[in-house]
Amino acid sequence: MSNRTLVEVLKEKKMTIAVAESLTGGLLASSIVDVPGASEVFLGGIVSYSHSAKAELLGVDQEFLSSHGAVNSQVAQEMCSGARKLFHSDIAISTTGVAGPGSSEGKPAGTVFVGIAMPEGIEVFSLHLEGSRQEIRDLAVNEALTLTLARLSPDE
Repeated sequence: MSNRTLVEVLKEKKMTIAVAESLTGGLLASSIVDVPGASEVFLGGIVSYSHSAKAELLGVDQEFLSSHGAVNSQVAQEMCSGARKLFHSDIAISTTGVAGPGSSEGKPAGTVFVGIAMPEGIEVFSLHLEGSRQEIRDLAVNEALTLTLARLSPDE
């Protein structure tokens, strides 16, 4: 399971992690804290479902949110950057997107952006997932964990 592996790698590297979630609604944080010993590496998370929460808690540009919506790479980038600053973590992961069942902000269900902020910079990944609302949310969590693990262990 990538959540267990991620926690173990973070422990080995003596790194901390935080999350900023929208469409996953706390599932990402929950999957990390499901792992015994996660308290050594997990600092906290923000579920910023509304535009105002994204702006006020994570520093996402309010004007950008108003004009472009929350389902895009810039918002994912600003969310993970804001979480990393807020929690003073080594790494932060963000999730934003459309879980469905229908479209939102002109984007189809399954449109997901995952941001990963690390000491060397921020990367954002665009995903196109399929399934029910819950399946899309679960897949987004798995992808976020897998992508983060790949950035931490590039040789494996």
